[in-house]
Amino acid sequence: MPRTSAVTKIFLSYLRELEPNAEYTVHLPTIKSSSGKTYFAKVGSRSDKDQFVGEAESLKAINIAAPGLAPQLLASGVTDRNEDDISSGEPYFLSEYRDFTHLTDKAGEILGKRMATELHAHKSKNGFGFEVPTYCGATRQENGWYERWEECYSAMIGNLLSKLKGQGRYADLCQKRRSSEREVSLEVPMKRSTLMMSRVIPYLLKSLVRVEPVLLHGDLWVRLT
Repeated sequence: MPRTSAVTKIFLSYLRELEPNAEYTVHLPTIKSSSGKTYFAKVGSRSDKDQFVGEAESLKAINIAAPGLAPQLLASGVTDRNEDDISSGEPYFLSEYRDFTHLTDKAGEILGKRMATELHAHKSKNGFGFEVPTYCGATRQENGWYERWEECYSAMIGNLLSKLKGQGRYADLCQKRRSSEREVSLEVPMKRSTLMMSRVIPYLLKSLVRVEPVLLHGDLWVRLT
């Protein structure tokens, strides 16, 4: 069965539960209903699975904190594995579709207020971090849960630096410090990245008062509003 056809059947099975009497026109990534509603649907390759999971879980969290602020997730998952089907094991995603234009001053004011009073006021019971990896563009953030903000921030920076090192970029951040830069009490040279994560970040962030784990949108920019 062709890839698009197989995935389309999955999307339509969900939509027919929502609108059983509607007719649908499919032109991925949008599906239009005869009722006038439009839905956003996409499918990825097997290597995209974690990215799809991160996006789905993020939308769930945003809508728990601030209902209606972001498109509602309707379905997500992975197609059944079948070695004879090239589309098997691929992630899919179905949500509301919202056709945004540039924000007016009034709309921007409402958005800012809702983010401040709802999204950024929603506290996590698990601490700082997130339960699954998330992505900023193609950059993977491993996440996890941490008791203190400085631990979480150090882990995030460490994750990014390890990726840069793996790509052979910004080697000066990972190289050993020169003897003149070492503290008197330090017997072994320390990598700059290690120094930053183990000493600089905790020193700067530990003194902050009442840092609480609240929900943040990490990639909010004009084309996402």
